[in-house]
Amino acid sequence: MTVEEFKKKFGIIGRSKQINDLVDIVMQVAKSDISVLIYGESGVGKEVFARAIHGYSNRANKPLVSVNCGAIPEGILESELFGHKKGAFTGAIDNRKGYFEIADGGTLFLDEIAEMPLTTQVKLLRVLETKEFMRIGSETVTRVDVRIIAATNKDLQKEVDAKRFRQDLYFRLKAVTLTIPPLRQRREDIPDLVYHFVEEYAASNNIAVPRITREAFEMLVNYNWPGNIRELKNTIESAAALSKSGVIDEIVLRTLLSNYEEEVPRNLPVALGKKPESLDLEMILTALIEIKKDLVELKNLAYQASANSGVTVNSPNSGEIKTMKELEKDAIINALNKTKWNKKAAAKLLAIGERTLYRKLKEYGIQ
Repeated sequence: MTVEEFKKKFGIIGRSKQINDLVDIVMQVAKSDISVLIYGESGVGKEVFARAIHGYSNRANKPLVSVNCGAIPEGILESELFGHKKGAFTGAIDNRKGYFEIADGGTLFLDEIAEMPLTTQVKLLRVLETKEFMRIGSETVTRVDVRIIAATNKDLQKEVDAKRFRQDLYFRLKAVTLTIPPLRQRREDIPDLVYHFVEEYAASNNIAVPRITREAFEMLVNYNWPGNIRELKNTIESAAALSKSGVIDEIVLRTLLSNYEEEVPRNLPVALGKKPESLDLEMILTALIEIKKDLVELKNLAYQASANSGVTVNSPNSGEIKTMKELEKDAIINALNKTKWNKKAAAKLLAIGERTLYRKLKEYGIQ
C-alpha cells in the first residue's frame, strides 16, 4: 500500500511533507505491538492517527477503545479502566468490565494521558509490563492482551520534571513518538481540508457544494487556526450554513474569524475550481518572493516620495541609516499626501491591502 492509498483509506487529509513523513512512520510501526505516544495541539487529529495505526495493524478486526483521561473524574477513572466487582463500592450494583477487558485483543487509545492521576499511572504501568490487573474489589487476576496508544498536548518530560507524571511510565509509553504539527505550520494542507469539509457538509445536508470566493479562500489559508483542524471544520460548516446564496465569501468568514489578522504573506497561490495538486515548495517560494518585492517597493517609494515632497529620507548610500519602520511610516505618509488622504488609493499605491494600511495607521499613530 502506498502512502496516498493509506491516507485515502484512513481519512488522513494533507499533502505536506510532515504528514507524508508521519504516515510513512505509522505504516512501519502499525504491524507491531509497540506502544505509540502521539503529541500534538488540541484539534490536530491525534485520534485519526490512532485509528489509522489500529486499522493497519494485525489487531484491526478487534476493538479499538478510545478513552479521554481528562474527561473522566479522578474518582471513577480506575473503575472505568479496570472494572469492578459487585459491591466493591457504593453504587457498584453489578460486576462491570473495564476498558482494558473490552479492548482485549485490540487497542486502547488513552487520550490526554497527562491528565491521568499518579495512583492510576502506577496500575497502568503494571498492566503494560505484566498484562495483568485486578478489578476493583476482586481477588483474582485478569489477564489481557492490549496494545496501548497514548496521546497528549502537553510536554510529558516537563510533566515528569514537575512530578506530575511518572518517569517509568513515560519511558514505557514513548517507545515510538509521533508529533503532529499544528495547521499553521503546514498551510499547504488547508486547501485539501477545506474542499473535503465543504463537500462532506454538502453531502450530509443534501445540498449543492458551496462555492468559495478567492478572497475567502485566501483568508482560510492565511488564518493561524489556533484550534487547528477541528476549528477549520467547524468554521467551514458554519460558513456553509450561514451562506444564503451558496457562496462562502469574505464577509461570512469575518463574522466567524473575529480575531483574523493578515499576519502571513499575501498572494499565496491558491487553486480554485479543482483540488490543487502542488501547493508545497512553490507556495513557500512565491510567498518569499512577494515579501521581498513588497519591501523593495516600499523602500523605493519612500525615497521617490521624499524627493518629490521635500521630506528628508536617507538614501541607501547616505551616511545616516533609518530603520525599516521609519521608512515605512514615511512611505505611508507620502502616499496619503499624494492621494489627498484617500486610504483606498493610498493602499493601492503602496501595493498593500487596505486592511493592512489601517492597521499600520493605528500602529504609527497616523491620524
